[in-house]
Amino acid sequence: MRKRALAVLACSLAVLGACSKGLSPGDSTPSVGKATLTVLAAASLTDAFTTIGKQFEAQDGGATVRFSFGPSDGLAGQIQSGAPTDVFASASSKWMDAVQQDPGVSDRADIAKNRLTIITPKDNPAGIASVQDLANDGVKLVLAAEGVPAGDYGREVLDNAGISDKALANVVSNAIDVKGVVQAVTSGDADAGIVYVTDVTPDVAPQVQTVDIPDDVNVIATYPIGVVDGSEQSDLAKQFVQYVEGPGQSVLKADGFLPAA
Repeated sequence: MRKRALAVLACSLAVLGACSKGLSPGDSTPSVGKATLTVLAAASLTDAFTTIGKQFEAQDGGATVRFSFGPSDGLAGQIQSGAPTDVFASASSKWMDAVQQDPGVSDRADIAKNRLTIITPKDNPAGIASVQDLANDGVKLVLAAEGVPAGDYGREVLDNAGISDKALANVVSNAIDVKGVVQAVTSGDADAGIVYVTDVTPDVAPQVQTVDIPDDVNVIATYPIGVVDGSEQSDLAKQFVQYVEGPGQSVLKADGFLPAA
């Protein structure tokens, strides 16, 4: 009889313990706080990765994905300065190489490619009809800053087109990232800018005109992703990378990115 009473008491204490942890009597395991995954990604991935992050959270059911978007060079610098990071996605192999050297990267993979286009305000006040027109006198051109992948690629386009000197003399602003180029053009502060085709989102498209850059002078950007060494969520980070390589590809394609292969 005494043993039975003790057993009942033990069960009662177990139920009370469960309730103190936010469980109902029918729960068999204590609730566990959601893991938070920190992803630093190129600004041009903002829309696609925001969608992919929500999908990943929904399918995982126990993770929160926290993004920080910006220029790949700046993000690489933050990581190398010790900013806690689980996953890095760059718009340039150059900056992924830098992070791979310090502090290190694993599970690296190319997840997408992108190409450049010229955008002008909707009324196209400078009459930009080709890449050559970026060298015309009086054109107000904005590029992403040097070191930012979109800025380096844009300058490479100008060089490929043989108009580098004249076009660079027309640069009125060097934006911190490619989103800054879009802002300068849509606000009327510039006559033209060079951005990724994926930056002409449904929200941006009604505000701009696009001018194609010929294939023989255009630049194709490659986007690598990887798990940063020292991640406290390395297993979850690997799962996220795999998700981007798998189901996430349909989101990237829908946003205008080219396949990595």
